[in-house]
Amino acid sequence: NACVLCFTNNASISSELSTGQRRVTVQKGPLYRAKGYPVSIACNVTGHKGPSEQTFQWSIYQPDKPEREIQIISTKDRTFTYAFYSLRVQTGDIYVERIQGNSVLLHIGKLQPQDAGKYECHTPSTDGNFFGSYSDTVNLIVIPDTLSVTMSPQTLNREEGESLALTCEVSKATTQHTHLSVSWYRLPEGGGNQATEIISLSKDFILIPGSSYTERFLAGDVRLDKTGNTGFRLSIGRLLPVDQGQLFCEATEWIQDPDETWTFITRKQTDKATVMVQPEDRDFQVNISVVSSFAIGQPLRLICSLLSKSKQNQRLQVVWYLNDTDIGSIDASGVLDLKKDYEERANLGELQVSKINPKAFTFTISSMGPQDEGVYRCEVAEMASSHTDFLGRTQTKRFADINIQLRKPTAKNMELSMENGKRLVWEGETLIFRCKVNGAGNPLSVVWRHIPVNLQQPELIGSLETDGIVHLGPSYKDRGNRGCIRLEKENMTTFRLEIFNALMTDGGAYECKVTEFQSKNGGLSWAQKTSVTLNPLSKSIGSFSSLPLHRIAEYSLEGALMRLVTVTHNGTVEWGYSQVQWQKKIRISQSSSHSQLLIHDATKEDTGIYQCQVEAYRRETQHTYGPTRVAAMVVSHPLGINITLPDSQLMVKSGSQVQEISINMEAEIKCSIISQTKGKIKVSVTWYFLPLSGGTSWLKILKTNQDDIVQYGDDLHTLRRKQKFHSEKISKDLFQLHILNMDNSDQGTYHCTVEEWLWTTGGSWYKLGEKESEKTELKLKSIGSKLNVMKTNYTVTTPEHKDVAINCSLENPGNSESLFSVVWFFKEEHSGVTILAEMQHDNILKYGKEEYGEKLHCYRSSAGDFVLKLQSVEMTDSGTYWCNVEEWQLHANPSKWVSQASDESGRTQLMVLHSEPTFSSRICSSSLLLHVLVIYPFIIFIPLLIFTLYFYRKTKKFSLQSSKAQKEKALWVDLKGAEGNILNYNGYKSDEKPEEEEENEIN
Repeated sequence: NACVLCFTNNASISSELSTGQRRVTVQKGPLYRAKGYPVSIACNVTGHKGPSEQTFQWSIYQPDKPEREIQIISTKDRTFTYAFYSLRVQTGDIYVERIQGNSVLLHIGKLQPQDAGKYECHTPSTDGNFFGSYSDTVNLIVIPDTLSVTMSPQTLNREEGESLALTCEVSKATTQHTHLSVSWYRLPEGGGNQATEIISLSKDFILIPGSSYTERFLAGDVRLDKTGNTGFRLSIGRLLPVDQGQLFCEATEWIQDPDETWTFITRKQTDKATVMVQPEDRDFQVNISVVSSFAIGQPLRLICSLLSKSKQNQRLQVVWYLNDTDIGSIDASGVLDLKKDYEERANLGELQVSKINPKAFTFTISSMGPQDEGVYRCEVAEMASSHTDFLGRTQTKRFADINIQLRKPTAKNMELSMENGKRLVWEGETLIFRCKVNGAGNPLSVVWRHIPVNLQQPELIGSLETDGIVHLGPSYKDRGNRGCIRLEKENMTTFRLEIFNALMTDGGAYECKVTEFQSKNGGLSWAQKTSVTLNPLSKSIGSFSSLPLHRIAEYSLEGALMRLVTVTHNGTVEWGYSQVQWQKKIRISQSSSHSQLLIHDATKEDTGIYQCQVEAYRRETQHTYGPTRVAAMVVSHPLGINITLPDSQLMVKSGSQVQEISINMEAEIKCSIISQTKGKIKVSVTWYFLPLSGGTSWLKILKTNQDDIVQYGDDLHTLRRKQKFHSEKISKDLFQLHILNMDNSDQGTYHCTVEEWLWTTGGSWYKLGEKESEKTELKLKSIGSKLNVMKTNYTVTTPEHKDVAINCSLENPGNSESLFSVVWFFKEEHSGVTILAEMQHDNILKYGKEEYGEKLHCYRSSAGDFVLKLQSVEMTDSGTYWCNVEEWQLHANPSKWVSQASDESGRTQLMVLHSEPTFSSRICSSSLLLHVLVIYPFIIFIPLLIFTLYFYRKTKKFSLQSSKAQKEKALWVDLKGAEGNILNYNGYKSDEKPEEEEENEIN
């Protein structure tokens, strides 16, 4: 042992053992451990020879007798242990665990005060020579157990959904620096050794929820708070049946060893609190109601409501059935699943299935058809909470039925008549039929047929569809192309058929068949007939009327008369000015004595002066189709027509109101039209928003134009903002704006602007009037959040090309559960506001423009401080900078981050000054100076250097040649005058060098 100690001492003098030496090491000390608790000390040997499994012997040197060794335990020799430790070794309180052949752990199960001292780990030599260290020591200090953990034993009875708060007191008086960790556990009802962890505060002050409580912790339902110096309070916001059991608190004291690892030194538990949770009556009933007129083509809305005593947010799943066939469902997570046929209708906007509040679902069909009749069933199932072990399992299921039958349509009153009631018409005149259906409430289409005299089979003249498209029959297409056949819709219930220059073959019966489309698949039809007789012109009498008439209508545009249309004496219609424009609007009715020009749907473009010119022709022969000549001509007086737009009768409900909406709920704002102008009028509705956070200009949210096309405003610069707003047309007089998931950024004033538009046959829209609706102010119900951003204004002056940091700070970061987002703004003088960058609450960074990312750096320097760094500023960066901070918190279950407050900072005025150019920058900025001072001297220096080297080499060579010649002359003189001198083998004196060598050395 003396030799071993000697080697150990010598080895300790050396800074490091050489390769191949034995080295024994134990973990760094001193080690502090508490009385009554275990300790483990590691020992390791390296560089040894012999067997891989080494022998380890543990001894202790107690403080009162530091030189006396007390042997504790050996891995090989059972007699190694002294009597002082033999009993504890035999009972297993002290033992050695071998980790590897060269590594062990000494375990002491329950420390006693006499266990304090210097512990030595020794490995007997298995080497051929003593070389290295064979033992190492570490000090173990036993400290008293001062940890105290208390909570009164108690029994608590609670109902499901109520809150629970338990507090345990934890204290310590250890003189060393230690940390505490506190954990709450639940033992299941009826006992059991397996405790479930609820939540813990680690030694690093991090809250860690148990695996089965993670979701409730994130939703803020389970909390652990420190109260005062020693209190640790467990809070459960809404108790569930699964929380029933025995709850207790466990505290652990940790110390950091010199090797920087943390080791627990004490651990204690409190008495148990028994918590009994009475399950809530979760049974419910389902009621189904209907909103509909039960008419074909009208909407159907079914409302499925839940009647329940439960105060909890139940996880509900609804399935809709029609005649026991699954239509679609919304699961507990809100995922919509529609069957194929109904999914197609939903994509076309004809069907909608939605959840309107936590306990109500709707099924809406925009236009009912016969296929929608039957028994509807709403089946609601409550799904087990995700906090239990039976995620997705159905707990309760209820349903309700309702029978939907379409109301049979009432019979329609139909009239078919001819203009002026004439049934006898002369050949060449115009036939005008009117077909009117009274009581129709849906889109109509019409089909006209002609049954010629002495024929039974009708001929199709043409049809006019609900969308205004005209289809002519094959026998009438040619006449239609010449403008002789016209099918029109006078109003919503009246159709007109016009046949110009009637032929004798046009006599007979005419049928009008009208179909009312109560759904896209069709509807009910009504038909009626009338007859007409044509007289040939050969029967007409009268001197002037016997002549064929040639009528010309002329139109003046900006002073010049232009031929509009001509009806020749043989019935041909010839179009003049702007044929396509006028052909759709003009019809001509005429008889033997008069002609009438009718402009349908007149617009402002039709304003002008009109004249009629009539020419009478006389035939040169008695033949009907013989040549003719003009017998007379007369021109009417000019008639000025001025077209004015109708006065707008638009009236919109006005006033003001205030709505308070809970955070994360849906808000609805109505826009009601009281009266409209009659005629072919459509309206466009534009929604505007004035934020509560500031600003004097109204922001455009969206516009539904007269063609029902939705256009979002440019101010909604993110997709998330666009998705929040939804416009709905409830009826022709009522529009609604839906604001989804209401948060702080939606607070402000809203209103709509309604515009009336008149559609003309010329394909133009004319704006008749515009009215604003009442203003609705939306406010969030107070939640007690106070966000304050510092309002101090700064002025920063800096030269160009420097970096500038602009700060935005919260006066108080507030709740630790809150997250913050920040938006940076910039306003240059005489220009608008620019969004530079946005750091979202999830730390995702977005720039207003992609190129901003190269110049800007946005980051958070501390919990309540945000920084915008501008790199290498330029003159164009001068202006005003500020930020807007939003506070976000988790709401609802499943959890969702919702904005609940916002505030703007003060303004920072940045002034960028022109920087003074340096000498080097002036040189680099001037190409002339750069050439004169740098490039030209360099070009001159290179040839000069080459010439200098060349001259130096020539001079040196000449000097060598002269020296050589002198030496040769001196050599010959010495050889002649010096007898007996000794020569070396090369014929030189021993103290002389050959001339080549000398020259080589010089060279």
